[in-house]
Amino acid sequence: MATKVVMEALSPTMEEGRLVEWKKNEGDAVAVGDVLAEVETDKAVMELVARAAGTLIKQSVAAGSTVPVAATVAWIGSAGEAVPGGGTAAGGPAAGVDAAAAQPAAPPAPAAATPPTPQQPAPAAVELPAVPPSAPAGRIKASPLARRIAAETGIDLGGVSGSGPEGRIIKRDLDQLATVGPGEPRPPERAPRQRAEGGAAYADVTLTPMRKTIAKRLVQSIGPIPTFYLTAEADMERASDAREALVARDESGKFSFNDFIILAAATALHQHPWVNAWWMEDKVRQWHEVHIGVAVAVDEGLITPVIRNADQKSLREIAAEVRELAGRARERKLKPEEYTGATFSISNLGMFGIDEFTAVINPPEAAILAIGRIEPKPVVVDGEVRVRRRMRITMSCDHRVVDGATGAAFLKTLVEMLEYPLALVW
Repeated sequence: MATKVVMEALSPTMEEGRLVEWKKNEGDAVAVGDVLAEVETDKAVMELVARAAGTLIKQSVAAGSTVPVAATVAWIGSAGEAVPGGGTAAGGPAAGVDAAAAQPAAPPAPAAATPPTPQQPAPAAVELPAVPPSAPAGRIKASPLARRIAAETGIDLGGVSGSGPEGRIIKRDLDQLATVGPGEPRPPERAPRQRAEGGAAYADVTLTPMRKTIAKRLVQSIGPIPTFYLTAEADMERASDAREALVARDESGKFSFNDFIILAAATALHQHPWVNAWWMEDKVRQWHEVHIGVAVAVDEGLITPVIRNADQKSLREIAAEVRELAGRARERKLKPEEYTGATFSISNLGMFGIDEFTAVINPPEAAILAIGRIEPKPVVVDGEVRVRRRMRITMSCDHRVVDGATGAAFLKTLVEMLEYPLALVW
């Protein structure tokens, strides 16, 4: 008897998934645990695996389709077996069914009829691009993100060497093509964007699962949560000197200001348990562990990889973990346990030249930090006007958990640690 393959909930918040690409075709043999398809959830691109062995006798949805959790996407059974509810199985018509009657009345609609996604703003097919004629025989292994970039930029994946698992082409491999020669950057193209005569004045872009989830979470946060904001300014002179010294002495040379902020926040949260807390409707959960969510921008929105037990890690460990998680976040390869369960979050837009902003709280967390840029400012130090590197920090607080004095005390501790970074490594 044929076994139904359903769209599984591959993340804790997943309500629907987009079937990015089939890894098995109708008629292929399938073993338990084999990857049947790649599915785009609200946070990552994950693998849908077989729960039964046999033959993939029918694909019920086309690549590019978005279906709700628990919906049927395929059937696994014996070659030639009839699919429950009608339809023809791969491997020939079922016993007793006329072969001519088993043929579909019309060919399936092409994938190009699917509305465009945010990753493909132009009216193009949602289905992943086919291997170009110049590519070598056989399927080219590439991540979904790499395929999208190649389609948008016209890169022939057949000529790209992959550095991912099993030679898979990933985003980093395409980034390395950004130069046409040693030290010679590729000149930017500035072709004017002109709308074709008679063309549409706008394009409706279908929401991705990630963008739908972001919209839903924002409504859940801003609406019911009584939020207030506290802003402080930190002198970053000593932190800047410390970072420069670490970069000069460390072989990797990979330390960002965000790493200092994560460690300082994690240390300060131990002294202020009401900030390291969740609102649980009928109670407040104060965490004894510190798990910092770090906002990372991706093409479809943002995701917050979690640095677990950040207060127990060194600055070097935090720096390495942030880089590794952020890289996989941009490739949509994070596991659910790597972006859920934060007790406190940090969002940094300083690298974009933003002075200050307010971030939206990620429920059930009680607060989130918004970090602005570090810039030289004239300030009074010991009665004299001096130029110092300063940084503005704004904390959004859930007033049901964090009172004004509580939030102010936390920010005071945080600023002191950033202004005297030796306390973080002592």
